[in-house]
Amino acid sequence: MYEFTSGVLFFGFAVVALCFLRFWRKTGDRLFAIFAVSFALMAVSRCLLGFMRVQEDAYPYVYMLRLLANIVIIYGIIDKNRNIGHEGRAEAPSRP
Repeated sequence: MYEFTSGVLFFGFAVVALCFLRFWRKTGDRLFAIFAVSFALMAVSRCLLGFMRVQEDAYPYVYMLRLLANIVIIYGIIDKNRNIGHEGRAEAPSRP
């Protein structure tokens, strides 16, 4: 049952990564590329845990991949908000 669940999660993360990759190719928005990388990292992490028979001593390294994926998502959100702030200043009307 563990392998089945790992397979479902791996497939789900991979599909989400491919969807974000497609959105990135369509729009060119960097946030979608960052999300695609993050979900690909989560898919690799799930694959390592479910199918590669990683020894328990190496579990922290696999979970570091998951931590890295979440840090990448946080970076993407901060980067997107920072860019919106700069765009907002450029579009603000000037006062006489």
